[in-house]
Amino acid sequence: MKKKLKVLLLFDSPYFMPRGYDFNEEFRDPDWDTERDVYRALQQIGHDVNVLGLHNDIGILLEELKENRPDIVFNLAEVFNEKPNFDKNVVWLLEMLRVPYTGVSPGSLLICNNKALSKKILTFHKIKVPDFQTFHKNHRVGLPKALKPPLIVKPLCEEASRGISRASVADNEKSFIKRVNFIHKSMNMDAIAEEYIEGRELYISVLGNRRIKILPPRETTFGQFPEDKPRIGTYKAKWDDAYRKRWGIKNVFAKRLPDGVDKKIEDICKKAYRALNIQCYARIDIRITPESVVYILEANANPCLAREDEIAQSAEKSGIPYNELIQKIIKLAFQRNR
Repeated sequence: MKKKLKVLLLFDSPYFMPRGYDFNEEFRDPDWDTERDVYRALQQIGHDVNVLGLHNDIGILLEELKENRPDIVFNLAEVFNEKPNFDKNVVWLLEMLRVPYTGVSPGSLLICNNKALSKKILTFHKIKVPDFQTFHKNHRVGLPKALKPPLIVKPLCEEASRGISRASVADNEKSFIKRVNFIHKSMNMDAIAEEYIEGRELYISVLGNRRIKILPPRETTFGQFPEDKPRIGTYKAKWDDAYRKRWGIKNVFAKRLPDGVDKKIEDICKKAYRALNIQCYARIDIRITPESVVYILEANANPCLAREDEIAQSAEKSGIPYNELIQKIIKLAFQRNR
């Protein structure tokens, strides 16, 4: 692989900006920390970097690829035209044009974005997931006999815990139906309901293609959060700094696990990574019950790469500095495309 590459840093933008716009002003905003951190790392490594923000016009990407074709696209695009399920379409376009890109394939994005589909595949491979059922829009909603409350009701195809709040936990039929209807009507999405698993929530960062490396686990601790309330990763619990401070919610390296559980987690996450055909990098969210049973909640393809987020922190802990992580992701992308 060439030491210096022509890299197109591709990400989504909340508004349309033409080719050549530098996004320097946006990069000063903490909400743009991933884009800023990756951009600076690519420059520090020595690559020639262009940036392109996508909103609702795919034409500017086609023009950029035709007129200024990069050696590789560093892909941070998560939505297109405010639709998270279109991320795979952007990657399919890169594949059709035979442009190397970082992150997972469009097929893996499709699978991981659909919580029910990924759980069905994991179940087929005898990997434990919470019991679940899908509830499509414009269908009658009722509490299935196969599912026993408490249940967590989520949008079927959403990311970053959008649509998940304390009201998502339903402990009776009335609250269950109300939440499913909220997902259908207010978010205009299908819903998935899954059993609530009591236990510790860990985030397992994974790197690799054929050879897979499991990085040190991270964990959400809920501090002063009421003991009698379900402790789940709601949108506020993950992204609202004031809410996190109020309840003492922190993301830290996982505290000591029972003997043998570390190896169990590593084996299960490697098996899940392969079952879902993930390559390059991912984050797998799990729950460990008091009896040390490991459940996979979901697999996150192309997770956040900000310096302060889980995968970068875990990589640093394992001896991979941030810039080296970014370069490693590029290397894995070229290996996958051979």
